[in-house]
Amino acid sequence: MNRANRATIFSCLLAISIFIFFPATAHDAQKKAAKYGYRIVHSYSHDPTAFTQGLIYLDGFLYESTGLNGKSSVRKVELKNGKVVQQYNLPQNFFGEGLTNWGNTLVQLTWKARTGFVYDRESFRLLRTFHYDGEGWGLTQDGTNLIWSDGSSTIRFLDPKDFHEVRHIVVTDGGVEVHDLNELEYIHGEIYANVWQTDYIAIISPQDGHVTGWIDLTGLLPEAERANSDAVLNGIAYDAEHNRLFVTGKLWPELFEIELVRKK
Repeated sequence: MNRANRATIFSCLLAISIFIFFPATAHDAQKKAAKYGYRIVHSYSHDPTAFTQGLIYLDGFLYESTGLNGKSSVRKVELKNGKVVQQYNLPQNFFGEGLTNWGNTLVQLTWKARTGFVYDRESFRLLRTFHYDGEGWGLTQDGTNLIWSDGSSTIRFLDPKDFHEVRHIVVTDGGVEVHDLNELEYIHGEIYANVWQTDYIAIISPQDGHVTGWIDLTGLLPEAERANSDAVLNGIAYDAEHNRLFVTGKLWPELFEIELVRKK
């Protein structure tokens, strides 16, 4: 057997071994999302009438989008006591949804009106509106694009200048699509998404949409303390400077700073 033939056979065997071992390992790792519980670091007052749809933390304040027709708003809230220090109320025909910041502005979605709003972050002055196809649920950003959920298993990346779709991902866990993705937050290069009507947050790879982890927040606010069946977990905010993670829910009387605890 000459050297060329031996080299060819060796290359084939190497390729086979890589195919057998490495993709299988990667596939298994993709299927087995990490599991997290939580530890409450601190609890804060939260307006129990706020139907929380979007939440972010910036420069010492929470910015919150609330929903329901006739009650929708954008708010600036003091973290320490839950006091609303600034507020813009949407017209009654709009149901407020996801919220994020972009530069010196705030960007807000609405549910079924297919209309988004851009505000000056300091004055809350309405600067412009934009339109999109489908429902608006959650909104965050990664420094390059706006990231939008519509209640399905699809997450879309939008150009922040003209709001056209750049690309999208379909969120899956072990090959199964994860639906009802709601409020979003971009943390450490991954997308955190509330799963509507559950006490779970999915941690999602923005590259291919696979779920890398699940946060189980069962018991964070006991059922007895929830106003009604609509008072579900919804609201994720991250303080990048101090590495603090905040969560709350629709009509919840408390907002929690939590620390994730890895489960075995």
